[in-house]
Amino acid sequence: MATAELCETYACVPSTERGRGILISGHPKTNSVLYTNGRSVIILNLDNPLEVSVYAEHAYPATVARYSPNGEWIASADVSGTVRIWGTHSGFVLKKEFKVLTGRIDDLQWSPDGMRIVVCGEGKGKSLVRAFMWDSGTNVGEFDGHSRRVLSCGFKPTRPFRIATCGEDFLVNFYEGPPFRFKLSLRNHSNFVNCARFSPDGSKFISVSSDKKGIIYDAKTGDKMGELSPDDGHKGSIYAVSWSSDGKQVLTVSADKTAKVWVISDDGNGKLVKTLTSPGTGGIDDMLVGCLWQNQHLVTVSLGGTISLFSANDLEKTPVILSGHMKNVTSLVVLKSDPKVILSTSYDGLIIKWIQGIGFSGKLQRRENSQIKCFAALEDELVTSGFDNKVWRVSIKNGECGEAEAIDVGSQPKDLTLAALSPELALVSIDSGVVLLRGSKVVSTVNLGFTVTASVLAPDGSEAIIGGEDGKLHIYSVVGDSLAEEATLERHRGAVSVIRYSPDLSMFASGDLNREAIVWDRASREVKLKNMLYHTARINCLAWSPDNTKVATGSLDTCIIIYEIDKPASNRLTIKGAHLGGVYGLAFTDDYSVVSSGEDACVRVWKMVPQ
Repeated sequence: MATAELCETYACVPSTERGRGILISGHPKTNSVLYTNGRSVIILNLDNPLEVSVYAEHAYPATVARYSPNGEWIASADVSGTVRIWGTHSGFVLKKEFKVLTGRIDDLQWSPDGMRIVVCGEGKGKSLVRAFMWDSGTNVGEFDGHSRRVLSCGFKPTRPFRIATCGEDFLVNFYEGPPFRFKLSLRNHSNFVNCARFSPDGSKFISVSSDKKGIIYDAKTGDKMGELSPDDGHKGSIYAVSWSSDGKQVLTVSADKTAKVWVISDDGNGKLVKTLTSPGTGGIDDMLVGCLWQNQHLVTVSLGGTISLFSANDLEKTPVILSGHMKNVTSLVVLKSDPKVILSTSYDGLIIKWIQGIGFSGKLQRRENSQIKCFAALEDELVTSGFDNKVWRVSIKNGECGEAEAIDVGSQPKDLTLAALSPELALVSIDSGVVLLRGSKVVSTVNLGFTVTASVLAPDGSEAIIGGEDGKLHIYSVVGDSLAEEATLERHRGAVSVIRYSPDLSMFASGDLNREAIVWDRASREVKLKNMLYHTARINCLAWSPDNTKVATGSLDTCIIIYEIDKPASNRLTIKGAHLGGVYGLAFTDDYSVVSSGEDACVRVWKMVPQ
């Protein structure tokens, strides 16, 4: 059997939270950036966004990650207060793990010599900030002075070492060391202080706040030097700030949906150079919550997760936009007219278009904002359903969503499928049976007398196969607007989760919650391939290769298994750990390439390579 190579990853976007900044970071020598989504730490190459690595070893949602000063190690932290230190050479190698705070860690910084790490966040009592030796976990100081969650910390990159912290108590605190001791509290802000950063030359540091101010201090003494000019200032909370590598400029981002580049004078005052705006609809999702000045890239992150890359050399240049999903990618479709085009949906209602070899190619903006549970697509139409008993038929023209028609089917849809050759006809499964739609009209609601869990409609609309909680497959012929039962197949030992016809319609395959898949001959209704029992958890999705010779299954166990129809099931190809949290979407783009999606909000393309 062949092996599988990962060709492309379409990365998830950073997890964001309204009213909070996020802190992204970069490699000191390359254009790789680090951010977090769920339990994953994403390493994204800005020069080639299809080059993505994902570290998925945290037991809890990760919050922040940083490269060590020499770029050899990465320290990442999570909501449980744990820090993991790991290497990226030849796979991920865990070096150390420490439980540092009793609550969520919000920021983390290395000392310039790479020997110490400081973290801050939430905790009990005084334990809101800790600094420790990276190899032993030994404490290197006492951090008094904060009474509420500490949102950001900075480590002065030159001797004498200093640490600055800031947070929800409106304070910026200054510590001298090591071992670090409290030196003074700076009370220049009147709202949450969201981010504090030292300049690369160690002469200054800056704090930015929800009071819309940015204040610059002397990095050695902590004395206030100046501030960002209020005349050109942000009109909303400033969530993050990042210095240029020469320490002469800073980049700020704000809830007012703009980023600003400032030049910082020697006396510590900031003068506006340019206001940057990212293309968007102007909605809440366009608020900017994170930024990074990474070599010649100015990186901004919006609340909706969109990453904009501006050129530091040419601020007039249109930014490069990278985006993706933030939540579980529940389904995907490869367009028959152009298999390089992939549409994926996440349950938060986002539909994203990807092009193989390019990656992100745009969001399909639906006019209705409903969540998506089930999804089907043809060249000029999308059909979606969420959790509101409605099925939406949305026309597509020139890659844009047009008019949407809502059809109330009276119950929450479990599954939906279109007759590809007569797309007016759609079959929607509900708990008690199925609903047949022609266009935007319900033509019949059929109570089948068993709990329906999955369904599929033949492309010509002549046959429906409906799976039940009892593990049976019921085959019906579609006669006019009603169903006539033809046969019942009993082989599954668990509720049927997915059914799909082969492209030439000579076979169909079904999967169940008891981790088994079966391939059936359509004419004889006999089992064609059995003993497909190699997953360790329920099967979520299933796909056929265009040449009808292979079936792929995706499971909650994070694996994809590819079977060849004319070979025993034991002769299979397993892709382990395809998606952290489980595989939820699968499709073949050609006879040897599979695209998958999952709980980790990523989409991946795999190629089978003969051995």
